[in-house]
Amino acid sequence: MTFNLPATDRRLWALAWPLMLTNLTVPLLGLVDTAVLGHLESPEYLGAVAVGANLFSILYWTFGFMRMGTTGLAAQAWGKRDSFSQVALLLRSVLLATGIGLLLILFHQPLIQTGLALMNPSEGVTELAAEYAAIRIWSAPAVLCQYTLVGWLIGTQFPRGPMIMLIAANGLNIVLDILFVTVLGWNSRGVAIATVIAEYGAATIGFMIVLSRMPEGQRLTRALFGKLEDYLKILRVNRYIMVRTIALLLVLAFFTSQGARQGDTILAANAVLITFLLLISNALDGFANAAEALIGEAVGQGSRRRFRVVFRSALRWSLWGALLLTVVFVAGGHWLITLLTGIEEVRTTAWRYLPWLWLLPFAAVWGFLLDGIFIGATRTRDMQNTMLFSALAVFAPVWWLTTGWGNHGLWFALISLMVARAVSMGWLCWSHTRHGRWFQSQ
Repeated sequence: MTFNLPATDRRLWALAWPLMLTNLTVPLLGLVDTAVLGHLESPEYLGAVAVGANLFSILYWTFGFMRMGTTGLAAQAWGKRDSFSQVALLLRSVLLATGIGLLLILFHQPLIQTGLALMNPSEGVTELAAEYAAIRIWSAPAVLCQYTLVGWLIGTQFPRGPMIMLIAANGLNIVLDILFVTVLGWNSRGVAIATVIAEYGAATIGFMIVLSRMPEGQRLTRALFGKLEDYLKILRVNRYIMVRTIALLLVLAFFTSQGARQGDTILAANAVLITFLLLISNALDGFANAAEALIGEAVGQGSRRRFRVVFRSALRWSLWGALLLTVVFVAGGHWLITLLTGIEEVRTTAWRYLPWLWLLPFAAVWGFLLDGIFIGATRTRDMQNTMLFSALAVFAPVWWLTTGWGNHGLWFALISLMVARAVSMGWLCWSHTRHGRWFQSQ
């Protein structure tokens, strides 16, 4: 049997399925971390990695514009068939990423100490999380370079590149996890070492792929390196994504911190469920990432009709993906939790809050998709403003009003954040379309 999909749907799927597979390797790695540590004798190891990993999510994804901003700009250069701009953007972004990564290593001690103080886990978890973080920080240059390489490859419509990078690296990470934790008994320290080795492996593979994709006839010239103002321009263009990302990750850090205040068992149970949230976001982001490339191409070509067709196709398939994930978690949620942890009190606690997970796919899918649309069109200021509105005017008040609900209130506030993002970004999307602002300079 064959499916006669429209041409845009075929192009979307050609980009989305490698990106979806790539994205799914990230939470699957988290699943392995959780499963390996979740079967040890103490929940402190699982809690330490939950706190440490959340800290690095904040630290690294503060600079997530290295991926998102590069995708939008590369896609528009691709749409214009501008080889010089494609290569110049890549080179300058890689140099910027390396410099930022080295600065993070240089100033890592106060950053880690401040982060752990804000999260305020128990004394035992704090000690293990500090050890984990002191090792993980050495991967900073590799991680930020990966963001740039992945963004450029998505923008230039070569999704197999990120797939090869991350599947190979995460496969290595999983093997090292099992070796260092299960065989050698290094606990949370082993998870950190495995991650650092895998991150440099991914960056190495990424550079090899990118070099093979250089546009023909474009030589390495001094002009590609640009001037200081060219690097400052990259930072200025992407500052809105930085603020938006910091706001989102601070919400997740606050979520982890409030879970920690309710005890190590709640912290560990939330860590298990947040792993599923990462699975949802990374699966649905496959369509959003594909939309980034195709929307950016449409904007580069100045084609309004193409823009509309891509948007409708991405929306349709994103909703089907959300439906599928909802069915999976409703039907198999209890089994998946059992698979991840053998600690009875953590398992029982996670079961209690599982219904909140059932609501997440349809609450979150709109924001994920619209992120892709806004990134492709480089409307990054709108992304910042809607996230600040959702975090400050919705998430924070809802959490405060439901503190008496305990962990249920925390999950309700997180769902409310997702809905607020969907509504605010959806309204702006409708407004830009009605008034023809997608193709106007900002």
